[in-house]
Parts: sequence; structure tokens; C-alpha cells
Amino acid sequence: MLGARSGLQSKEMVMGEWAKYAGFYAEQPGRTWRSVEDTTHDPIFGARKAKPFASHARGEDYYNEGSLIWLDADMTIRTLSKGKKSLDDFAKAFFGVRNADWGVLTYNFDEIVRTLNAVQPYDWAKFLDTKLRQPGQPAPLNGFELGGYKLVWKEEPNIFDKELMKEGNNFNLTHSLGLTLDKEGRVTSVLWNGPAFKANIVNGTKIVAVNGYAYSKDGLSAAIKAAKGGEKPVRLILERNKRFEQIDIAYSGGLRYPHLETTDKGETAIDRLLRPRRTN
Repeated sequence: MLGARSGLQSKEMVMGEWAKYAGFYAEQPGRTWRSVEDTTHDPIFGARKAKPFASHARGEDYYNEGSLIWLDADMTIRTLSKGKKSLDDFAKAFFGVRNADWGVLTYNFDEIVRTLNAVQPYDWAKFLDTKLRQPGQPAPLNGFELGGYKLVWKEEPNIFDKELMKEGNNFNLTHSLGLTLDKEGRVTSVLWNGPAFKANIVNGTKIVAVNGYAYSKDGLSAAIKAAKGGEKPVRLILERNKRFEQIDIAYSGGLRYPHLETTDKGETAIDRLLRPRRTN
């Protein structure tokens, strides 16, 4: 949000990044058992080491999912106050104390709830408890819906995903085959219970051929598109531990990448949220 407001990032890039989080959390298997609050402990017992199935174990999701939860809070305040209040008012009240004093100022859950209620009365205790402390919750997409946008899926990656893959030199197929690949076609992550998972593909496996042709990113993309809506599987030849194996992945959903699309005509609440502004 600050990137868009300051002009350091384009609105399109910010929306693309939010779309990435929205899409990932909408299909994240680990949500069924682990709360957002519990992911704050991950750096301690996970030691930030690689996980074999990160989508099921979850990681430090309190950062990115937290941004979607606070977006929901902002849009809820704007809706209930008919545009007169926003999360900016909460920030001023919560952080704007003891001016020029950079000392430690502790707080707790109840203080956050009291400050939110002072800005806009609502059952903020239930709102935060449900979204942060309770597992098995749906992805926090309500902020987008209140703000005039919705999550949609397209064959082409959004601008953020596209640049991320370009910079990392990888191929993200999380929402289609359920895996990601490095530049050599080696599997770097597998979505728990996704198509690749069900075909017994694990990290470190290398794709050497697709439908009888040597592996290439374009070739794999074409194979996924060709299988869309039909019964023809995506046929792969894999190399693992110096052994080769041919497998068929029964997937017909096509390429899928998350995007945020406006549902309103004219300027939306999220558009106003991201509008550049100047402070005195």
C-alpha cells in the first residue's frame, strides 16, 4: 500500500502482488489445521529451513495474510462509516502517541480492539479472533469484495507473478499442475494434494520430456493448454535418483494464475486507498 501511495510501485504491480496472495491463500491446504497466529511461531521451531510441503505446513503467513486481514478491516471501516473513516484513523490513534518518543510502548489484543471500536463500532474482537486465531478459515478476500474487486483466474500470469518468475528464473504452476520448477525443469515445490502430489512427484525430481519432446517451459505450457477440458493427460518423463519414469498427470484445468478484477464502474474504495497522497 505504501509503495503505491508513494509512487515507488505502480498500482498494477501492487494489485498483482495482492492477487498472488489472494490466489495462494484461497487454495492453501495448510489453512485447514493451522491458524495465522500460529504461523508467528514458525521462525522459532521451523528455523526458516526449507519444508518438503510448505503449502501444508504453512510458513510466516502472518505478514502477507495479515495485509489482507487489515485490508478487510479498512474496507469494513469505510463501509460502516460511509467513507468518513478508514484504517488511517486507527493508525493515527494507535501509533500517534507519545510524539517524538521512540521508546518501547507495549500493547495487547484488547487495546487494538478498543482503538478500532473508538474509530468505528463493530465486533472487532470476533473479527480478529476468527481471522487470526482460528484454523479452518477461508482466505480473507472480503476486503477485495468490499473494495470493489474480485479474485479471478486467467491463463496469463499477472504482472507481479510474471516479474517474480523472470527475476527468479523459475516457472510457477502452483495453481495448475501444483508445482514450481527451476530453469532446468527441476521441481522446487509441490502443492499438497495437488495433481503433481497425487502423481507422486516430489522436490528434486527433474522433468526431462513433455508429451514425447524434450522439456521446455513453452512445451509444458502448450501441453497443459492442450489438455484443458479434455481427457488427455499431461505425459511427463521424469528423472529422479538417476532413474527415469513416465507418468501421466490427470489434469484438465488449463493454466491458472490469480488476478484481481474490478466489479464496480468508476473509482472503487481500493482505488481511493491506493491513491497517491501527500503529508505535511
